[in-house]
Formats: sequence, C-alpha cells, structure tokens
Amino acid sequence: MADISDSTKRNFSVVDPLKVNIENPHSAVISFEMPEQVERLQCDLLVVGGGMGGVSAALSALRAAHEIRYASAQPLVILTEETDWLGGQMTSQGVSALDENHLVEISGAARSYQKFRNEIRARYKSEFKLVQWANDEPWLNPGDCWVSWLAFEPKFALDEIEKLLNPYESSRQLSKRLRTKAVYARTEISAADSTQKKITSVGFYDFARSKVFEVEAKVVIDATELGDLLPMAGLKYRSGAESKAETGEAHAPEIARPENVQDFTYPFVIEYRPGTNNVIEKPQHYEQFNAAGKFSLEGYPMFACKLKGEGDDMRIDKLPFWEYRRLISSKLFESGEYPFDVAMINWNSNDLRMQNIIDVEANTQAERLALAKALSLGFLYWLQTEAPRDDGGFGYPEFYLRTDVLGSSDGLSKYPYIRESRRIVAQHTIVEEEIVAASNPDARAHLFSDSVGIGRYPVDIHGEQDVPGAAQHTKPFQIPLGALIPKDAANLLPACKNIGTTHVTNGSYRLHPIEWSIGEAQGVAAVLSLKNSLAPCNLPASKELVRQLQEILIDRGVPLFWFNDVPTDRPDFAAIQKLAIFGNATLDSETLAFRPDSPASRQLLNKGAVARNK
Repeated sequence: MADISDSTKRNFSVVDPLKVNIENPHSAVISFEMPEQVERLQCDLLVVGGGMGGVSAALSALRAAHEIRYASAQPLVILTEETDWLGGQMTSQGVSALDENHLVEISGAARSYQKFRNEIRARYKSEFKLVQWANDEPWLNPGDCWVSWLAFEPKFALDEIEKLLNPYESSRQLSKRLRTKAVYARTEISAADSTQKKITSVGFYDFARSKVFEVEAKVVIDATELGDLLPMAGLKYRSGAESKAETGEAHAPEIARPENVQDFTYPFVIEYRPGTNNVIEKPQHYEQFNAAGKFSLEGYPMFACKLKGEGDDMRIDKLPFWEYRRLISSKLFESGEYPFDVAMINWNSNDLRMQNIIDVEANTQAERLALAKALSLGFLYWLQTEAPRDDGGFGYPEFYLRTDVLGSSDGLSKYPYIRESRRIVAQHTIVEEEIVAASNPDARAHLFSDSVGIGRYPVDIHGEQDVPGAAQHTKPFQIPLGALIPKDAANLLPACKNIGTTHVTNGSYRLHPIEWSIGEAQGVAAVLSLKNSLAPCNLPASKELVRQLQEILIDRGVPLFWFNDVPTDRPDFAAIQKLAIFGNATLDSETLAFRPDSPASRQLLNKGAVARNK
C-alpha cells in the first residue's frame, strides 16, 4: 500500500529561498498543514529540481523519447524548481563564470553543453558591438576572466534554457512548475525486490499559490541541490565525510563527520566605478567575521599582477583578484552598454563554513542561510572599506553592488551556491583512489566499462579537510553508470550532486559540465527504462540496454572515453568513441591522444567498423 514515508506527518515547515533575509531569517519559513484534498498531476518522468542536472535531464529525456520512439502520455516530463530561475549553479546560484577543464571546448564535455555555451557567445556577438579581435574570437569569453573559459551574465543562460525547453512545452510534452518545493514522497515496497522502495508520487508546496499539489510518476529524477527526495522517500544516503572504514580512502577521517559538509556561498555582482562612493551600510555580524580574520584577498592584488623574481627570471606570481570571476570586461565592448567592468564575487571570504543546512529544522536552515548572506555582504563592505589598495591605502568605495544581474533585491544570488549534497548509497561508489593522480599512473583515471560521461577537475574541497592533502590533482575520469543508480530505490535516479560519490570525490564531480553530463545520461536512462517497462535500478544488469544507453549518448556527441585530439564535432567522433568503449583495441595509456589521422588509428577504425557490421 502506498503511503507518505512518515505517514503521521501532517504539518510542514519549509524555507522559501527567495524570502531569506538577514534582518528576520524566520520570515522565510513557511508553515502549513497537509490539506485533505490536493491537486493531482500525472507524468511518465518527474524531474525534481531545475538546476543544471535537472534541465539537462529533462531535455535529454524529451530528446530520447524521439530517438527511441517512446510514445508517452502528455506530459512526458514535469520539471519543478524552487526558485523562479532554471539553471542552478550557472544562474540562480550566481556562478556564471563556469568551472571547467582545459579541453572543454574540444573534447572535454558533451556536445550539447558546448553548443549551449556557444549560443551564449553568439548572443553577445549579435547583440553588442565588440572590438574586432573579440568578435573574431570563436571562444569568446565576455568576462575575459582567468578562472574560466566562459563567463557571462546569467540572463543569457536563462534565455537559452527557455529557448531549448519552449518547443517541448508548446507540444505539451513538458510542463514546468517554478516556485515549487518537494515536501513529501509517497512510496511502496517494490514488488520485485523487498529491499527496494518505489516512489509513487511526490508532494510539492507551491510558494506562489500557497497550495500543495502531488505528482504521480513512473520514474523520478532527484535533481535537487541537496538530495531532498532521499530522506522523504526513506532511502539510505550519506552526507558530510564518511569514515575510512566505510570508504577505504586515504583522506577519509578515522571517524565519520556527517556535519563536515562543504561550504556554501551567496555570490554577488559588483561594478568598478572610478571616482564614486558606493559603500553599503555595515551588515550584521561584520565585526564578528572580521575579528575572526574571515576577510582576505589572500595576497592577490586587486587590479595589477603580482610579479616574482628579478630581471629575465621575473614572472607572474598572482593574477588580479578583480579578473578572477569577471563576467564582463568593458574593454571588449565598443558600444556603451558596458561602461564598467562587471565581476561576480565567489571567494573563500564569502564561503560559510561548518554551518550545515542538511537535515536541520527549517528555522535553523533559515538562520544559517541568513548568516551566509550577512557574510557575503560583509565581504563586500570589507572590500569597499578595508581591502588593501594597489595604490596604497585601504578600501575600494568605487565598488558598486549590482542588484539586477542576479535578479534579487539584495544583490545576492537567489539560492546559495551548493557544493555538497546528500548522496545516494549507489551500486558503485566512486572513491578517491579511482580518480586522483597519485593512484593512477596512466594518463587517464580508472576506466569504467559502464561509462556514461567524462569529467576532469581537482578534488576541490571548500571547508575543513579531515586529513591534510585531500585537495589534490586528478586524472581525466569517467562517470560510471553504477554511481548513478541507488541500491535501495527502484525508480529514483539522482542527477545533481547526489550521485554515488564520497565527500572527497564529490569535490571533483560537482562542477558545471559534469553535472550537465550526469543529467544527460539520466534522461536517456529514464526513457530507456520506460520504453522497456524496466525499473531503472535494473538497467545496469542488462548489457544490451547499457550498450544502447552508451550508443545513444555517443551518437549525440557525449564523450565516454577521454581523448585530447578527438573533438566532439569530428565526423568520426562516434566511431572513435565506440572503438574505445566497445572495441578490444589497445589504446595509448600514456597520453590522452588517439591520433585519429594516423595510419594505425585509421586501421583500428576500419577493423572496428567491420566488426560492428558483422
């Protein structure tokens, strides 16, 4: 019999992320009683959470339904989102200076992700008059920043998301529900396996209408930023740092620390307006944070480069803080729309540490979110009044807080930038030794035969490191399907930061292009499961369906195997990827090269084509 996991729960309290404020944190808490009757909706696939993973999963599923001719009821997909912006970390969380790998433009990300980014570039080129060299640059970076290959204003990503989703909305294959938060899940024991739960429906609170509604779905994708559906459905999960006994990792602590969740941050956007004074009112808690030494440029100059050495040995030691996550470099624009540089501030100084918002009461969560907002505005106040100036003295009152770029009245992101979530107990948990450079002597990290995507990023941990050295380099790694499938859920698939990683490996898998690829893989996995009347949990056991999943992804331009010389737009991209994933050929393990135009590689491809056609 289906029932709410906590069947006695009738009263709910949730935090409305758009109402979090420093002065009265508890005003963001919405309390309500479960009504006797609720609006009921139905779909085949419910995607809960409209961040990068959720948007990618929804688009991928809608595309897959066409590719494999899955006839669905209308709508096929219902996509929900807490805020009023889709896009997650690249929009509502303010991090539109993307965290990526150095091959992202060529072979280091899915073609759909690359195309999405290039459409944003095209908007800048078509709508503004750029200086000639910028207009001619195929990989235009409007911010000309040094942390990313692409930085931009979130509104352009929002527009691109809407453009991609609109055709499916028009055909009624997709229904979007913004400003809605999941509050409960109804489950039943799986008929096929008594150790697994099946989610039959998810209940939501609609902030705009102050109403509860419920969605029944065959497959549910949890793309929430904190893995919200896991406790609601009574599923097993992990959060914070696992113990060494549990993961076997070199940098796991001896005793688990579930409260040691990575820092979260409210980014903000400022302009540099020379000759003006824009100092904000000193925010709450400023003296407390400042006395604790929270605010610092960490030795970085503001606008100049810091040099090291003398004479011919002189080199750049530190680049300018201002250019770190700059979204708009005014020098690239000849027209008057951007008279000043625009920079997004996401720095250690506005990371809130050891203030976990997972599995806490709504009032506590609201208080900690408000504290994080105070920290960010405190950092802005410090930058305006106390930061060391390149020209001597202290403070840059010229910094002007933009309240329009992130769409909020306080100038902070609509939702905090989340780095760590609850994580499923997966069929395979990715551990440190499978991805870090120290444990993988070859050019690539551990190879997974069930790869559904790739990624590369260091183990980037914002917060307390339980064992010194946890933050370390990685080798180019894969996304194994086994890490995307929970052990105890029949029809739930994670598509955000809630996959089967550990506290350590989450630090590498949480970034923009990887989350996008996770969503793309899960969208296809969901529709394949629906098409074959198969519970998603059983998908990995079918070699035929895993191969079909991989072939669909490869044919779309999703790399599943790492090469540095096989761009996703090569005509033989799919053939090379299929050779690497399905073929028996021995490939170069000392470099990332395939050398696609060499006689030896062409011979391998010809043999692979013959084998596939038999």
